Amino acid sequence: MADYTSGAINFTGLGNGTDFNDLIDGLIQVEQGRVTRLEEWKSSWETKKEQFNDLNTQLLSLKTSLEGFDTVNEFMTKTATSANTNYLTATASSEAMEASNSIEIGQLATTDTHITASGTSSLTSAITSTATSFTFSYAGETHTISNISAGTTLQGFVNIINNHAESRGVIRASTIFDGSVYHLQLNGLDQGADNQLVISSAGDIIFNASDFNETQNAVNSQIRINGFPSAGGGWIERSSNVVSDVIEGVTLNLKDTTMGSTVQVTVATNTDDIKANVEKFVSAVNVIRAQIQAITDVDDEGNGSVLTGNYGVDIISQNLKNITAELGIGFIPWDKDTSTGDRYTGLSQIGISTDAANGSATYGLLTIDYDALNEALKNDPEAVARLFSAKNDGESSSPDFTFLSLIEGTTKPGIYKVEVVSDGTKIVSATINGEEAKVSGWEIMAKSGDSLGMSFRLDNTGAGTHTGEIAVRMGKTGEMIDELKDLTQPYNEYTYEGGPLAVLQKNYKTIMDNIDSKITFEQNRIDKMEQNLKLKYARLDALLGQYELQQGQLDSAITQLSS
Repeated sequence: MADYTSGAINFTGLGNGTDFNDLIDGLIQVEQGRVTRLEEWKSSWETKKEQFNDLNTQLLSLKTSLEGFDTVNEFMTKTATSANTNYLTATASSEAMEASNSIEIGQLATTDTHITASGTSSLTSAITSTATSFTFSYAGETHTISNISAGTTLQGFVNIINNHAESRGVIRASTIFDGSVYHLQLNGLDQGADNQLVISSAGDIIFNASDFNETQNAVNSQIRINGFPSAGGGWIERSSNVVSDVIEGVTLNLKDTTMGSTVQVTVATNTDDIKANVEKFVSAVNVIRAQIQAITDVDDEGNGSVLTGNYGVDIISQNLKNITAELGIGFIPWDKDTSTGDRYTGLSQIGISTDAANGSATYGLLTIDYDALNEALKNDPEAVARLFSAKNDGESSSPDFTFLSLIEGTTKPGIYKVEVVSDGTKIVSATINGEEAKVSGWEIMAKSGDSLGMSFRLDNTGAGTHTGEIAVRMGKTGEMIDELKDLTQPYNEYTYEGGPLAVLQKNYKTIMDNIDSKITFEQNRIDKMEQNLKLKYARLDALLGQYELQQGQLDSAITQLSS
């Protein structure tokens, strides 16, 4: 119990039995209850804010995971297998067609090489007696290295060639020791017939221009694909032994000539890798679903969790569920009669759905029907990969049009109805979703709306009105990433904007700051009240002391009168 004093007066109890210390403590404790309730209130908001921080961290983690396979090339693995890796190896991207190709290699691409006939007995032997220069041409362009000092050694000249601005990245110098003398070797750095090295002038160097012998000529690689071109009809030539533009989606790495025979390169789809990526997608999404369930769950007795009924969490949960439940953006349902459209437009078609069985261990989570998934991968693995990871993938559904390009971040995914009127010599008018488009020759470009930045070409130039649809697909992975970017966007103090999580966290901080202000106000009020009570009861104590003194005097006087 506190011991209150006023001057020299101490009141912990008076003759009448009143204890003012207990009285003040009790009054202050009652008032302190308001502060306690405010602190408990603030604690509940802090708990909510911490849960939002955790949820935001998990959403960012989901976004990072999905970005690892947000393109078809990352989601879908195709393998290219060479029947003889001594002659060539190969790799395939998602654009490669499943097929077996026979490759005949007639010649490997080489660089141009020149070696001097004469040499020096030592790398430190001088090869110049006066200041001189060295001139050569490479790929048709002339280069001159000037100010080569008198007394330059063979090793010094090699260093000059390899580090001079005129020759660095063009040719490379080295030496060859034949057992008795060192010869100078110059190599062009690029393969192919166009990259010829010609020594024009060696100045006052012991190796003159005629002393250089071309020991290897720069030539192109030569191949035939599936017997094309036919024997006697020439070769397909490239300036490198890495050939990536002959078979779509396939890169050939040539190692040796096949001497009139062929090597089979087989391209196949690795459906196991696609299935693994589907499982990664489902697993990553379920982490978020499970966390949201944990912070919004209601137990059997009707008691809610910390964020049960929170509108922000409800919005996040519903937005993410919509993505997995709805058709893919820009996907056109398959028409089996015309064999057009997308074979798979929703996750449910490939066996992915939400477990709606209350009480199930996976209730509310995504599950995979592997029989349906395996069937989909068997029928059309590319369609499965596109459903997940098509990324601004534009295509015309009509043979009258060819999709050309779009501006990523500007053109929005979706399906656009196009109408073009031609008089047979030029385009008279063009619209996209009813909005006028810009025309340039036979090309049409969107000027406004969601299609802004998209362009396509009219291929049917005959007179008449041509209609069709241009689809810009966005797979579920990309759609989820875009939504996560919006949900986790940080709060901007200047524009007062941010993602739902950031806005809620900002609001919660404001609420807690206001509660802190109320706590401070209440504490100051209670401190002032306590001080006033001390003064009030100190005065009362003094007054009662006076009364007690007077009572003593009266008792004494009465006693005297009685005697």
